[in-house]
Amino acid sequence: MQRDELADFLRRRREAIRPAEVGLADGPRRRTAGLRREEVAMLAGMSVDYVVRLEQGRSSQPSTQLLGALARALRLSDDERAHLFHLAGHQPPPAEGPARLARAGLLRMLDLLGDTPALVLSDLSETLAQNRASLLLHGEQTGLEGDRRYHVYRWFTEPAVRALHPAEDGEHHARVIVADLRAVAGRRPGDPTITRLVAALQRESADFRRLWAEHEVAVRRNDRKTFVNARVGRVEVDCETLVTPDQRQLLLVLTPVGAEARERLELLRVLGLQEFPAGV
Repeated sequence: MQRDELADFLRRRREAIRPAEVGLADGPRRRTAGLRREEVAMLAGMSVDYVVRLEQGRSSQPSTQLLGALARALRLSDDERAHLFHLAGHQPPPAEGPARLARAGLLRMLDLLGDTPALVLSDLSETLAQNRASLLLHGEQTGLEGDRRYHVYRWFTEPAVRALHPAEDGEHHARVIVADLRAVAGRRPGDPTITRLVAALQRESADFRRLWAEHEVAVRRNDRKTFVNARVGRVEVDCETLVTPDQRQLLLVLTPVGAEARERLELLRVLGLQEFPAGV
């Protein structure tokens, strides 16, 4: 671990980011160049004291999870993120397999979308990042462990996930999810993560076994969904997908369909983040 170099790198990256780039207001009294330490701590989900100690070269070695959170908070590029891991004495995440850290460019687009719900997903349907509007609409989806990280797994094993959509839409969504997983498996033959995930789903869900056996293949590009939100009722959205060139990450943008959906999303924004559902 190169403490002094790590401290200097983190401090300079923090000072180089404008608050607006991460969805924060500049404010009339701001004297700090770039972000404040407490803002980095908030964005990364860690204590201000630990951010201070990192920047002063007094910290213990940060874990890979903390480094990933810092990379997201500071909107690091792929090269900068790899440098961060090296300075902290860790190997960067491997290029192969599912990408566990959202790309900096997608995170910036997420910030710019403001009150439009949006998520950054891996090709295996793991939520890598989501904006506040997405949290309000369908709850926290990041930070899950094991196979629960993947939406496809939660869909077929957790009834609460399907309950976020009308029952009559369940078969359509299930087919889309399985067909997309088939497409990913075709692009990455022999990938151990996919092999293990498919085996787990086949063990635990007869519905998944039925659809997987049909061998339907379709890359997810756009769709229309209805979310059933506990506070504002049904919200119909169009789902548009922007995919990175290597097809390993995608930005999913949910735009309201009609005036009623727009009004309900606005009501959610006003209600704020109190008591939104977690982990679904």
